[in-house]
Amino acid sequence: MMEKTYNNRKLETNSTSIVTLTLGILSLLIPFLGLILGIIGVVVYRKARKEMLLTGEGGKGLAISGLICSIVGILTQLLMVLAYVLFSSLTML
Repeated sequence: MMEKTYNNRKLETNSTSIVTLTLGILSLLIPFLGLILGIIGVVVYRKARKEMLLTGEGGKGLAISGLICSIVGILTQLLMVLAYVLFSSLTML
């Protein structure tokens, strides 16, 4: 397998993009706290993209996957919170 190079240098994976993917996956798996983790994942994605543009590191696919997981996690968590609030308000009647 050929490794990508940048100015005759082995292309390394940006560690922030790995953090983005981790936060995105956790936002899908952890109820309620996942909403906060998803928002942090989106912010860290932006940081990772800036770092990759400046340093030429790899990890673009990891960062994009993390962003997608974070967005899906945020939407899922919002729906869960909305369902919880609606269900609890209906049972109070």
